[in-house]
Amino acid sequence: MSKRVSKPGSISRRRLLASAGAAIAASPLGANLLQAQAAPIKIGMSMPQTGGLAGGGKASLLGIEIWRDDVNAKGGLLGGRKVELVVYDDKSSASETPAIYSKLIDIDKVDLLFAPYATVPTAPIMPMVKQRGLLLIGNFSFQVNSKVGHDMWFNNAPWGPADSWATSYLDIGQKAGGKSMALLSADQEFAQNLAKTAREVATKRNLPIVFDQAYPPNTVEFSSIIRALKATKPDIVYVASYPPDSTGILRAVNEIGIGDSVKVFGGGMVGLQFGAVMENMGSLLNGVVNYNTWLPEKSMYFEGTREFFDKYTKRAVEAKIDPLGYYLAPFGYASGQLTEQAISAVGSLDQKALAKYLRENTHKTIVGPIAFSADGERKETAVLQAQFRGVVDKNIEQFRSSGKQVILFPDHLKSGELVAPFEAART
Repeated sequence: MSKRVSKPGSISRRRLLASAGAAIAASPLGANLLQAQAAPIKIGMSMPQTGGLAGGGKASLLGIEIWRDDVNAKGGLLGGRKVELVVYDDKSSASETPAIYSKLIDIDKVDLLFAPYATVPTAPIMPMVKQRGLLLIGNFSFQVNSKVGHDMWFNNAPWGPADSWATSYLDIGQKAGGKSMALLSADQEFAQNLAKTAREVATKRNLPIVFDQAYPPNTVEFSSIIRALKATKPDIVYVASYPPDSTGILRAVNEIGIGDSVKVFGGGMVGLQFGAVMENMGSLLNGVVNYNTWLPEKSMYFEGTREFFDKYTKRAVEAKIDPLGYYLAPFGYASGQLTEQAISAVGSLDQKALAKYLRENTHKTIVGPIAFSADGERKETAVLQAQFRGVVDKNIEQFRSSGKQVILFPDHLKSGELVAPFEAART
């Protein structure tokens, strides 16, 4: 279990004496007080640095590190305490995270916890965190708190109500004339949560599901699955997949086709938000309607957004990670902003008080205002549905400008109309 500690700069004795007063510092009690004040605020987390989720984990961690550097440059929190990150690689595995978080709590004795990136590594730690009564800032997991019901959980992701993701996608498909749906999903928790809500929304709308298959996580060949799906002639194809699967599915679709009946294809494909994947897939992305979280449109810039991406772009090149960073990195930074605002308002690290503040207030971040429902998810969805258009091969710079991913939802960010059917949109 490798440990990565990002330590703040030290505070000199002279600076402490100046801030606290020589008389207090001279006494044993004063010396102890100053030592406590100078101690860093330790935020612990696991983050996938290897395995299938590593690309997202590295970008997310860099976003958090940029926030740490920014807040420390301003003097830290609680009167000069610098922020220190204690990070372990969970190897993208759910089997790693319970032991890591036990160590963070009991041995490293961190002050606060951030969740790992993604649903699968996060789900196993939820019961433990609830049992211990600890605040947890979530990191792009989906519905991990729906059964646990922890009242000190706050997800940085823009998902909103559980059914809003499927609702927005099916709205687009049905408005295009879709009257039946095929559902293809990975047999892992995140994808299955998406599939579950899609079934529920389809049932409420009396939308027939003509194909519904979950594939094992280690699937690498999708040709037979796509052939079977195509044979059912669906109008709407909803895919809930992880990065390696998403590329395999699109390559199979390119090889076999999906049929003229399909109006929209995509919805919940993780990986198509990452720069390296987009560059690698190139024109195979055209026509896909998929979720996203941030895109370079004028309406999506808030206070500090441009400055963040200026820093991220430079450091991402040095770190050799996702050069765009749209999907996760700004939300990692926003996790820090949520924490910073709560600590500053409460004036302590009292976790129940921090949770109360987060629950009862709206918070300004570089990804826009964030307000939480009782379940720790966004009160309103901020998930985008966007269609890839005019994408060429082997050119990552094309994605830095508007127009390559046309926003179809939400309406107040909409930048164009759907091109359908899917086969026509692919050209």
